[in-house]
Amino acid sequence: MSVLQSVPRQVNTASQDPSLGGVAGWAVDVMETIGAPGAGLLVGLENLFPPLPSEIILPLAGFTASRGDFTLFEAIFWTTMGSVFGAWALYGIGAWLGRDRMWKVVRAVPLVDVADVEKVEAWFIRHGYKAVFFGRMIPIFRSLISIPAGIERMHIWKFLALTTAGSLIWNVIFVLAGFYLGENWHLVEGYAGIFQKIVIVVVVLALVAYVVSKIRKNRPGPQ
Repeated sequence: MSVLQSVPRQVNTASQDPSLGGVAGWAVDVMETIGAPGAGLLVGLENLFPPLPSEIILPLAGFTASRGDFTLFEAIFWTTMGSVFGAWALYGIGAWLGRDRMWKVVRAVPLVDVADVEKVEAWFIRHGYKAVFFGRMIPIFRSLISIPAGIERMHIWKFLALTTAGSLIWNVIFVLAGFYLGENWHLVEGYAGIFQKIVIVVVVLALVAYVVSKIRKNRPGPQ
């Protein structure tokens, strides 16, 4: 066994590494226990439970691969499989919800203009394939985009192909970053966090503008 192989084993437990704690330490423990499929499991759960951030899990998968627990190829393969499985599960939820239930929810929500939702639905029908592909590379939306795809019953094999392609690009970037940064994997989280905050701010501003426009539209005019 070479020096490079033997040294990581001395610090190969997350509990022994002071730089790993909380979600990061737990994630590495799962990967060390289950191996590369553990990374896929975590990414699949991240799709279903967004509070588990892929911006942490993916670099950690690369970091764990750099310590010899599994290969870089296995890290990319299993995280991508996890992404596809999570997206497929959300697609199933959307398909179960269906258009009829969706419209019942839409009509029950205050300040929602049915005509606006119809426009959004029409937009998704026209651009759904692009939305699924590029949506896999946008924080927050990367999971949620699967639900409207299921509601609209997008062709399942096209959905899976686009999801796989988009997820592969996203995962390769973050896994490679964690692999080559090694102990400094957390630097990836910082840049990803900035990007996510920008997305959140843009979405919040758009929602505020939408609500304000609805209130003004529905406000009674001067008597």
